[in-house]
Amino acid sequence: MVGQKTGGRTAGTPNKVSGELRKTLKGIVAAELDGLPQTLAELPARERLELLIKLLPFCLPKVNHISGSYDNDWSSLGEN
Repeated sequence: MVGQKTGGRTAGTPNKVSGELRKTLKGIVAAELDGLPQTLAELPARERLELLIKLLPFCLPKVNHISGSYDNDWSSLGEN
């Protein structure tokens, strides 16, 4: 019976454990975020800066390098 599903959840049924775990972790993270300003204020400047650098990728998108060829004839752009 290769390729045939023989048991488990039916298609579209959410995983109960994953949902509960996600909800619990979301609560923990929310509580930590509420106390983050005080925690940051208590850290030495070097540790505070290191932590902020680690958190930046979650707040700002990464910038990708763009390359291209600019050998076009731009003189014709103004002509109609």
